[in-house]
Amino acid sequence: MSISALIPIVSSSAVRRRLPLVGAFCLLSLGLHNLQPSLSLSYNPLSRLSFGSKTQGFRSSGIRMEASNQTTVPSIVVYVTVPNKEAGKKLAASIVKEKLAACVNRVPGIESVYLWEGEIQTDSEELLIIKTRESLLSALTEHVKANHEYEVPEVIAMPITGGSVPYLEWLKNSTRE
Repeated sequence: MSISALIPIVSSSAVRRRLPLVGAFCLLSLGLHNLQPSLSLSYNPLSRLSFGSKTQGFRSSGIRMEASNQTTVPSIVVYVTVPNKEAGKKLAASIVKEKLAACVNRVPGIESVYLWEGEIQTDSEELLIIKTRESLLSALTEHVKANHEYEVPEVIAMPITGGSVPYLEWLKNSTRE
Protein backbone atom coordinates (compact mmCIF):
# COMPACT_ATOMS: atom_id res chain seq x y z
CA MET A 1 0.00 0.00 0.00
CA SER A 2 1.40 3.38 -0.94
CA ILE A 3 1.71 6.27 1.48
CA SER A 4 -0.75 8.31 -0.56
CA ALA A 5 -3.34 5.58 0.02
CA LEU A 6 -2.85 5.91 3.79
CA ILE A 7 -3.32 9.69 3.93
CA PRO A 8 -7.16 9.56 3.76
CA ILE A 9 -7.16 6.96 6.56
CA VAL A 10 -4.83 8.92 8.85
CA SER A 11 -6.55 12.25 8.23
CA SER A 12 -10.06 10.91 8.71
CA SER A 13 -12.04 12.67 11.42
CA ALA A 14 -12.68 9.38 13.27
CA VAL A 15 -8.95 8.77 13.70
CA ARG A 16 -8.29 12.39 14.73
CA ARG A 17 -11.05 12.24 17.35
CA ARG A 18 -9.67 9.04 18.88
CA LEU A 19 -5.97 9.99 19.00
CA PRO A 20 -6.34 12.27 22.07
CA LEU A 21 -8.06 9.38 23.88
CA VAL A 22 -5.18 7.05 23.06
CA GLY A 23 -2.71 9.63 24.37
CA ALA A 24 -4.71 10.15 27.55
CA PHE A 25 -4.85 6.40 28.23
CA CYS A 26 -1.09 6.12 27.66
CA LEU A 27 -0.39 8.95 30.09
CA LEU A 28 -2.78 7.52 32.69
CA SER A 29 -1.32 4.04 32.33
CA LEU A 30 2.37 4.95 32.16
CA GLY A 31 2.39 8.11 34.21
CA LEU A 32 3.68 11.46 33.06
CA HIS A 33 6.83 11.10 35.16
CA ASN A 34 7.91 8.13 32.99
CA LEU A 35 8.43 10.55 30.10
CA GLN A 36 11.28 12.33 31.90
CA PRO A 37 14.59 11.39 30.24
CA SER A 38 16.47 11.47 33.56
CA LEU A 39 14.68 8.36 34.79
CA SER A 40 16.12 4.90 34.30
CA LEU A 41 14.63 2.77 31.52
CA SER A 42 14.02 0.02 34.07
CA TYR A 43 11.84 2.24 36.28
CA ASN A 44 8.70 0.46 37.47
CA PRO A 45 5.88 2.83 38.54
CA LEU A 46 4.36 0.10 40.71
CA SER A 47 7.58 -0.54 42.63
CA ARG A 48 6.48 1.84 45.39
CA LEU A 49 3.29 -0.10 46.09
CA SER A 50 2.90 -2.73 48.76
CA PHE A 51 -0.15 -4.91 48.52
CA GLY A 52 -1.54 -5.88 51.92
CA SER A 53 -3.26 -9.21 52.50
CA LYS A 54 -5.73 -7.77 55.01
CA THR A 55 -6.83 -4.88 52.81
CA GLN A 56 -8.29 -4.86 49.36
CA GLY A 57 -6.43 -1.70 48.49
CA PHE A 58 -2.78 -0.83 48.38
CA ARG A 59 -0.48 1.53 50.20
CA SER A 60 1.81 3.85 48.33
CA SER A 61 4.82 5.75 49.55
CA GLY A 62 6.91 8.51 48.13
CA ILE A 63 4.12 10.20 46.19
CA ARG A 64 5.62 13.10 44.24
CA MET A 65 3.65 16.32 44.04
CA GLU A 66 4.34 19.94 43.10
CA ALA A 67 5.26 20.69 46.71
CA SER A 68 5.79 18.60 49.80
CA ASN A 69 2.89 19.11 52.22
CA GLN A 70 0.25 17.24 54.15
CA THR A 71 -2.83 18.78 52.51
CA THR A 72 -3.42 15.83 50.18
CA VAL A 73 -4.14 12.14 50.70
CA PRO A 74 -3.00 9.07 48.74
CA SER A 75 -5.24 9.02 45.69
CA ILE A 76 -6.10 6.61 42.87
CA VAL A 77 -7.65 6.45 39.42
CA VAL A 78 -10.17 3.62 38.98
CA TYR A 79 -11.39 2.23 35.65
CA VAL A 80 -14.90 0.79 35.44
CA THR A 81 -16.63 -0.19 32.19
CA VAL A 82 -20.40 -0.02 31.73
CA PRO A 83 -22.59 -1.34 28.90
CA ASN A 84 -24.08 1.97 27.72
CA LYS A 85 -24.52 5.71 28.21
CA GLU A 86 -27.51 5.42 30.55
CA ALA A 87 -25.73 2.97 32.85
CA GLY A 88 -22.64 5.22 32.82
CA LYS A 89 -24.61 8.34 33.73
CA LYS A 90 -26.47 6.58 36.53
CA LEU A 91 -23.41 4.93 38.08
CA ALA A 92 -21.22 8.04 37.76
CA ALA A 93 -23.87 10.22 39.43
CA SER A 94 -24.38 7.77 42.31
CA ILE A 95 -20.61 7.51 42.94
CA VAL A 96 -20.19 11.30 43.14
CA LYS A 97 -23.41 11.75 45.15
CA GLU A 98 -22.16 9.25 47.75
CA LYS A 99 -18.82 11.13 47.82
CA LEU A 100 -16.99 7.96 46.82
CA ALA A 101 -15.15 10.01 44.18
CA ALA A 102 -14.48 13.64 43.42
CA CYS A 103 -14.88 13.22 39.66
CA VAL A 104 -15.98 10.58 37.16
CA ASN A 105 -15.13 11.00 33.48
CA ARG A 106 -17.37 9.12 31.04
CA VAL A 107 -15.57 8.04 27.87
CA PRO A 108 -17.94 6.72 25.18
CA GLY A 109 -17.05 4.52 22.26
CA ILE A 110 -14.88 1.91 23.95
CA GLU A 111 -14.81 -1.50 22.29
CA SER A 112 -13.86 -4.35 24.62
CA VAL A 113 -12.63 -7.73 23.43
CA TYR A 114 -12.50 -10.36 26.17
CA LEU A 115 -12.85 -14.05 26.97
CA TRP A 116 -16.09 -14.96 28.78
CA GLU A 117 -17.18 -18.52 29.50
CA GLY A 118 -14.74 -19.88 26.92
CA GLU A 119 -15.86 -17.59 24.09
CA ILE A 120 -14.29 -14.45 22.64
CA GLN A 121 -16.72 -11.55 23.11
CA THR A 122 -16.70 -8.06 21.59
CA ASP A 123 -18.91 -5.34 23.08
CA SER A 124 -19.30 -1.59 22.79
CA GLU A 125 -18.99 -0.03 26.23
CA GLU A 126 -18.41 3.23 28.02
CA LEU A 127 -15.38 3.69 30.30
CA LEU A 128 -15.66 5.48 33.63
CA ILE A 129 -12.42 7.06 34.85
CA ILE A 130 -12.90 7.67 38.57
CA LYS A 131 -10.64 9.85 40.74
CA THR A 132 -10.83 9.14 44.45
CA ARG A 133 -8.97 8.54 47.69
CA GLU A 134 -7.05 5.30 48.00
CA SER A 135 -8.86 4.64 51.30
CA LEU A 136 -12.24 4.56 49.48
CA LEU A 137 -11.35 1.72 47.08
CA SER A 138 -13.18 -0.99 49.05
CA ALA A 139 -16.33 1.11 49.49
CA LEU A 140 -16.23 2.15 45.82
CA THR A 141 -15.81 -1.48 44.71
CA GLU A 142 -18.80 -2.57 46.80
CA HIS A 143 -20.90 0.31 45.42
CA VAL A 144 -20.02 -0.66 41.84
CA LYS A 145 -20.87 -4.34 42.50
CA ALA A 146 -24.23 -3.39 44.05
CA ASN A 147 -25.20 -0.98 41.26
CA HIS A 148 -23.77 -2.64 38.14
CA GLU A 149 -25.59 -5.00 35.80
CA TYR A 150 -22.52 -7.10 34.98
CA GLU A 151 -21.96 -10.33 36.89
CA VAL A 152 -18.25 -9.43 37.20
CA PRO A 153 -17.82 -5.66 36.79
CA GLU A 154 -14.37 -4.30 36.00
CA VAL A 155 -12.87 -2.32 38.88
CA ILE A 156 -9.16 -1.60 38.31
CA ALA A 157 -7.24 0.88 40.47
CA MET A 158 -3.95 2.64 39.75
CA PRO A 159 -2.08 4.98 42.09
CA ILE A 160 -1.76 8.67 41.41
CA THR A 161 1.95 9.17 41.99
CA GLY A 162 1.99 12.92 41.50
CA GLY A 163 0.09 15.84 40.18
CA SER A 164 -1.29 19.29 40.80
CA VAL A 165 -1.52 19.90 44.56
CA PRO A 166 -4.60 22.15 44.24
CA TYR A 167 -6.39 19.42 42.24
CA LEU A 168 -5.43 16.71 44.74
CA GLU A 169 -6.54 18.96 47.62
CA TRP A 170 -9.89 19.41 45.83
CA LEU A 171 -10.12 15.62 45.40
CA LYS A 172 -9.53 15.17 49.15
CA ASN A 173 -12.10 17.82 50.09
CA SER A 174 -14.73 16.48 47.66
CA THR A 175 -14.73 12.92 49.00
CA ARG A 176 -15.73 11.37 52.28
CA GLU A 177 -13.10 10.31 54.78
